[in-house]
Amino acid sequence: MKAIKQYIKDTDKLCILLCTLCSTLSVIALVSISYYASSAERSVFANYRMPIVQAGAAAAGLICAIIISKIDYHSLAGAWPLHMIVTWGLVLATFIIGYAPSNTTNKSWIQLPLGLSLQPTELAKISFILTFALHLDNCRDKLNEPSTLAAILAHLGLPVLLIHFQGDDGTALIFLLIGLSMLFAAGIARKYILAGVGLGAVALPVLWFGIMADYQKERILALFHPDDYTDLLWQQNQGRISIGAGQIVGRGFFRTQHHPVPLAENDFIFSYLSEALGFVGSLLVLALLFALAAKMISTAFRSQDRLGALICVGIFAVITWQAIVNIGMNLSLLPVIGITLPLFTAGGTSVLTTYLMIGLALSVYMHNKKTLFD
Repeated sequence: MKAIKQYIKDTDKLCILLCTLCSTLSVIALVSISYYASSAERSVFANYRMPIVQAGAAAAGLICAIIISKIDYHSLAGAWPLHMIVTWGLVLATFIIGYAPSNTTNKSWIQLPLGLSLQPTELAKISFILTFALHLDNCRDKLNEPSTLAAILAHLGLPVLLIHFQGDDGTALIFLLIGLSMLFAAGIARKYILAGVGLGAVALPVLWFGIMADYQKERILALFHPDDYTDLLWQQNQGRISIGAGQIVGRGFFRTQHHPVPLAENDFIFSYLSEALGFVGSLLVLALLFALAAKMISTAFRSQDRLGALICVGIFAVITWQAIVNIGMNLSLLPVIGITLPLFTAGGTSVLTTYLMIGLALSVYMHNKKTLFD
């Protein structure tokens, strides 16, 4: 009991509370979705598999986060050969034994027993944040030297390219945004930022005409010409109708009049929550996620070294960019690219990975005693 009390005293209680509230709201939404999809011919587990897996992943993730938080993040970063070989080895394995679930064409999952699955790129996010933060920290005084910057960009570019060839461009984009956010926080010179913007503008035509597949182009064109792509936008249109149907306070959970949205438990969980809880509930979801993201930045400032700060910036980038992209998809402001809403979307790997990252942030919090007056 003494150890538990000491842990509660030392840890970031608000961060844990925010995560718990997100997971609780997610499980309630998934129980509600499962309730109307249930059948008397199936077992309770079969009917409520999604919320059971989600609750189990959240509980296991929270336990793992507590364990990780007790380990010094310097040791976790220093063990980069181990976690890099394991996580990226699993990613490479998907090229051989990977499979695509029924709602996607990306063979980026590995089948597990009991009908479960693993998406290795989710775990690879943790390894990438640790190794990239360590690389940036080691190069702190030479970051803006061309040779050093070239090595750092290679460190960022190789995982992005690997995931692109895997077929999961949505996750590749998130990796790119994580790396760029951490690079900006590390203090890259303004001239390189401007050069990067210029190169990006030049690369857009190459990307459009030489790399992007026709279906990817159509997803973007559909946002600007919705009348010409009604079939392609059908899911997003249903999601927008669902969001609007919630009005101010929502229709509530466990009601039959919810507007049907295909695979609402996955990429469109925000639309379901918005219909159930209304505009007020939408603001609540946004507040929880961005409060969690703000805690990552707060912990970064609390850190007494760059390594801890950069790790927290990486986790901040995951939560923030995934929330922005996912909600943009729900509002038809961005194309559907298969990005989850952190801690809300149904998916054991995604939830577990997010809690593991939270454990890293808690480690930074607990292994730094810096205060406002230091």
